[in-house]
Amino acid sequence: MTEATMNKLLILAAAAKYDVSCSSSGSSRSGRPGDLGSAAGWGICHSFADDGRCISLLKVLFSNVCRYDCAYCINRRSNDLPRASFTVNELVTLTLGFYRRNYIEGLFLSSAVVGSPDYTMEALVNVLRALRIRHRFRGYIHVKTIPGASRELIYQAGLYADRMSVNIEIPSEANLKRLAPEKDHSSVYRPMLFIRQGLEENREARKRFRHAPRFAPAGQSTQMIIGATNERDKDILRLSSHLYQGPALKRVYYSAFVPVNRYDSRLPALTVSPLARENRLYQADWLLRFYHFRADEIADDAHPDLELDIDPKLSWALRHPEFFPLDPHSADLGQLLRVPGLGLKSAERIIRSRNHCILTRETLAAMGVVMKRARYFLACPRSNFYTIHEAGPAFVRKALSGKKPPREHQFPLV
Repeated sequence: MTEATMNKLLILAAAAKYDVSCSSSGSSRSGRPGDLGSAAGWGICHSFADDGRCISLLKVLFSNVCRYDCAYCINRRSNDLPRASFTVNELVTLTLGFYRRNYIEGLFLSSAVVGSPDYTMEALVNVLRALRIRHRFRGYIHVKTIPGASRELIYQAGLYADRMSVNIEIPSEANLKRLAPEKDHSSVYRPMLFIRQGLEENREARKRFRHAPRFAPAGQSTQMIIGATNERDKDILRLSSHLYQGPALKRVYYSAFVPVNRYDSRLPALTVSPLARENRLYQADWLLRFYHFRADEIADDAHPDLELDIDPKLSWALRHPEFFPLDPHSADLGQLLRVPGLGLKSAERIIRSRNHCILTRETLAAMGVVMKRARYFLACPRSNFYTIHEAGPAFVRKALSGKKPPREHQFPLV
């Protein structure tokens, strides 16, 4: 590696660290003799595979020379910082060299908008084509689609990438226009639609032709910045719920706002990044995708923001004590998934086992139920648990949030 390439890498790898939407889940691009790498079931970007392995990726920008002047972005046009751009051959050589040294298992490639969206997107496509066709690289590739790029370039990228993503960035159009006047949501949703159409067309093609090339087999994702603007959690979750209704979107990522441009008066003067809020939004997002919750059940006009001291499922349960306690011998899967302390696997184990045994405190704990939390919401035989009705929502909140319950509610919990 030359000194010039090393300097570019230092600049462009640092510039890419604010994008959190990297995951390889859903991809399976197995290698063949003579190919380089494999992406069969692996996670990347220092995330974890199903068996606990930590997998890494070269996460880098093609260029940080940007035509836009977005208030929240470190690479904005008006910032005085070192600028760099790779050539296609430099980035391809860098990726292959790191892979051969066992530093990485794939590539997460994004870029600032250089010149025009089509010019930048074409450069990214050229990198992907060189890796896949010229060097037969079979590792995982996630490419960020450039808003405003043409459908033809997006479709070409989808033939080489495992996952594609387009960042929404700011949840509402009005706030996006305030912080990034040169952007609008239509330029974001248009490529998301192109990717969805490509996935649907590819699905039909593969029904007719077994060896038709795959198009973005791991689907697409997006990212929203949290805390830079005044959207409430209910607004963010409604948008996420709407996006998940399309079959192509795999994940919405939430990125806590980092005040990198403190001089811009349009941005909030934060002293602490809203990481706790980001964590609660991820938990709420999990409820939307896997636990059959609706967005307006998690946060609504009466409760527009998620509580930071307790998780969203517990918050819902404390607001709806009339739903509990549930009998694990008769409750259906959807009802069991609303019990704090029960996950999808433990709820399915209950459904499978309850016709063969009596579900007691001990058997539920053996199935993976967190009884410290679930005991207030389940009616178990041969147990003297206090339910939420007997203990009261205020006591349960204090007990499960780590706060000491008031003296008058010091029940002898068993």
